[in-house]
Amino acid sequence: MKAGSKLPLSAPHTRELLHTRSTVFRGYRRDDGLWDIEAELLDTKTKLLPIPGDNAIPAGEPLHGMTIRATINDHFVVQAISVTMDATPHRECPQSMASMQSMVGCTMSRGWRQAIERNLGGVCGCAHLRELLFNMATAAFQSLSHELPNHNPNQPPPFFGKCTTWDFNGPVVARVYPQFAVQPVKDEDNAIS
Repeated sequence: MKAGSKLPLSAPHTRELLHTRSTVFRGYRRDDGLWDIEAELLDTKTKLLPIPGDNAIPAGEPLHGMTIRATINDHFVVQAISVTMDATPHRECPQSMASMQSMVGCTMSRGWRQAIERNLGGVCGCAHLRELLFNMATAAFQSLSHELPNHNPNQPPPFFGKCTTWDFNGPVVARVYPQFAVQPVKDEDNAIS
């Protein structure tokens, strides 16, 4: 499927657009040997949105407008983190930015989601910033995976067993990494003769 092509969804019922959430993830190689992974989130409404206890947000104006930049090393360890919250529904929301510094030193690999919940879960952080952080690990992997030296040839890549295509029993693993393919075990005792 080409970028920008429409998904083959069925025709929708008559409907009215109420909300749009846009997220964008970008990965950058820095000239100091580190990597920047950036994430943006933008929420807009198609109607005036009254915010109890605060002002109303006009149609088309951002309800949420947030950006995160995580600087990581070759081992996916967060070296620095920067956050903006240009649009929020409540003036208290930006207070959650300070807690994002607790993610410095965490690794965007196994245990990343647990680290986010441990450091930023509940009232310790912002739900929308957590959502962005969850997916930044995937963006980091997509950005770095083809830029770093090959993984240990004696171990399967870390994404094996994480989706249908990279099933150890599947045709792609058998074709691309046959040394890691799991062949079905033949049960000769139950074979039909």
